[in-house]
Amino acid sequence: RAYAVSAEEAGKIGPFAGYAKNREPMLKVIRKHRDAAYKINANQVPRELAAAAREDWDLALALGERHGYRNSQVTVLAPTGTIGLLMDCDTTGIEPDFALVKYKKLAGGGYFKIVNQSVPKALKNLGYSEVQIGEILRYVLGTLNFEEGSTAVTRSFLMSKGLTAHDVDKIEKALPGVFELSTAFARYTIGDETLKRIGIPEAEFSRAGFSFLRWAGLTDTQIAHANEVICGTMTVEGAPHLKPEHLPVFDCANKCGAKGERFIAPMGHVRMMAAAQPFLSGAISKTVNLPSETTVEEIEDIYLQGWKLGLKAIALYRDGSKHSQPLASKSDSTAKGKSDAEVEKLVAEAVAKAVAETEARLAKAAAAPAPAKVDLKQATFAPVRRQLPHKRRGFTQEAAVAGHKVYIRTGEYDDGALGEIFIDMHKEGAAYRSMMNCFAISVSLGLQYGVPLKEFVDKFTFTRFEPSGIVNGHQNIKMATSIVDYIFRVLGLEYLGRTDFVQVKPPKAVDLTVEKGSVETTYPKEPAKALALGGESVGVERQLEIPLTGHLAEMMGDAPPCDSCGHTTVRNGACYRCLNCGNSMGCS
Repeated sequence: RAYAVSAEEAGKIGPFAGYAKNREPMLKVIRKHRDAAYKINANQVPRELAAAAREDWDLALALGERHGYRNSQVTVLAPTGTIGLLMDCDTTGIEPDFALVKYKKLAGGGYFKIVNQSVPKALKNLGYSEVQIGEILRYVLGTLNFEEGSTAVTRSFLMSKGLTAHDVDKIEKALPGVFELSTAFARYTIGDETLKRIGIPEAEFSRAGFSFLRWAGLTDTQIAHANEVICGTMTVEGAPHLKPEHLPVFDCANKCGAKGERFIAPMGHVRMMAAAQPFLSGAISKTVNLPSETTVEEIEDIYLQGWKLGLKAIALYRDGSKHSQPLASKSDSTAKGKSDAEVEKLVAEAVAKAVAETEARLAKAAAAPAPAKVDLKQATFAPVRRQLPHKRRGFTQEAAVAGHKVYIRTGEYDDGALGEIFIDMHKEGAAYRSMMNCFAISVSLGLQYGVPLKEFVDKFTFTRFEPSGIVNGHQNIKMATSIVDYIFRVLGLEYLGRTDFVQVKPPKAVDLTVEKGSVETTYPKEPAKALALGGESVGVERQLEIPLTGHLAEMMGDAPPCDSCGHTTVRNGACYRCLNCGNSMGCS
């Protein structure tokens, strides 16, 4: 239908540029689409749907032969993972569910639990009774309470350890959103005051790996059983009443939970994409999910089979291959198949090994002959402070960040280099204003002792704290992640010619003249300001347009720091991508 409308538009306003030269190949592609529609098995889809599909492709070809097409391509399958979650979709298009129960990692930190809502409907369609469906869902999702008799972790047991009814209610309320039972008993859930009140020393509950349930006297076997009953197995495999022949209905892209073994084979993803590709003019953005044990040779074969089946693009993801991934179907300790006791043993062994190696190195160093004495006064060179002239030039910039007025004043050397800054925020409290003044003094001293401005700009841009948000009063900078971020965006723009972190680019250079190595341009307005190129300071009046500058100018200056390594991120579609570790924030 989209191609038919495109042909109708071409009949009114003409085909796309280059159509005349590509008319026959274009029509050949449309005929291949039409032929694919006639190969659909009409017995496997509603007959009226198959007939409509064929009719549309016949129309698209007939109109195209008459008028051409306004669009060279009209359809793709876009990435919809995060959008699907917001739409409350269990699956999107040809993408299967990641797992029946999964955990979405949030860009700002933390997780939320996502449960497939189609399982009850599927069980009902398969003929299971309401009682059977209830017991199957209880197996998958757990009881989510501390009822008596089912496990060792009961309300009466917890209260016998000193917790109050209110404490138990608070922990029980956290159960629907946790990875596993031990997470519901974490320090931040129970609270330090409660832990102290029931007699647990702070030194004990502060240490890594502290387990409240183990402190309460439960064994690993009892905890594992309680975890399955209360938080669920997160898989239908082994569920009561469920017939083996119905298991494939519930297969997902990954193994579900700790007990799950079934998952859709990687080639299942590839063949599903291949079934849809003949009806799309563009490519398919869909991930082929692979288990963590997948080999290089298996990945190579998937790419080869995708090419043979005519896919225009293919993306692979091996579970656990990134330190931090958006979706997970099990906790890290569960995924590795180790109990808390085994993990603690491994940690203790690693620590003992590290201590032994350190002691050996220290003993070796002590036995080595002492190095020759060095006169540190002669071996080091103290930095020299470059004094500013008593009367100096500079500029004053007035603006507001998220409604907070900020004045920046600068002092320059005679050659135009920056030597000091002043920061004033007249509506802030005395403590905040004093801290900003002290910060300005420390930066000024660093500049006078030779610290390059570029180091300050690289270090302090993108720092994120309140107040932050919209900037009013500056013609180029419209958003800032903090007051400090705004200050060094201004200084980077004015004194380094940096435009990669401003939202509105300055006018491009005009009348650019290069003669025997000299450069004459029109920005910055102050003629002696230096532009750092390759680590050297070159006296120019505007930054030269170079390919890297053009690329950086497209990056988002207000992107959040990477939640994995802390490096700068850039806009990547609707998400942010880390330039350092490759982590993707907010996308699934």
